[in-house]
Amino acid sequence: MEFRNCIQELMQEIERILPIYMENPLDQVKTNGNVSICIIDEEGNVYGKMFGQEKVTRRSTYKLAWIKASQVWITKMKTGDYEKLIFNNEVDETVLGIDAPDLIGWPGGQPVKLKDGTILSIGFSGFRGEIDLEIVIKALTNLNYI
Repeated sequence: MEFRNCIQELMQEIERILPIYMENPLDQVKTNGNVSICIIDEEGNVYGKMFGQEKVTRRSTYKLAWIKASQVWITKMKTGDYEKLIFNNEVDETVLGIDAPDLIGWPGGQPVKLKDGTILSIGFSGFRGEIDLEIVIKALTNLNYI
């Protein structure tokens, strides 16, 4: 299957499962279903989608999704994990060029290896960080991509 079709299917699957996650009152209040995904492939091509009705909130969640995805693309690590290494002085902050104020210290960005070996850097924003991660993995699993 063509890669762009896979990305499109992923976006559709996320849109299909979002109402399930919106049933949780903790997630209803955060962005009211205005969430975003940003995907960066190994060559630096960027794919994304904003879900919901409120343009300004969607813009905000996409900005965070982009920062998460781009940090994962640079570091090859989940957001939150890389920051722990820096703040524990296990990694020099200057090595990869992301200054501490620009780091995303919470979950929501993750590298994902598809069954065909393709590695995607994915940022999702709009729910609690753990749920951002879960939604992406759930959609990819449902599609049998991972």
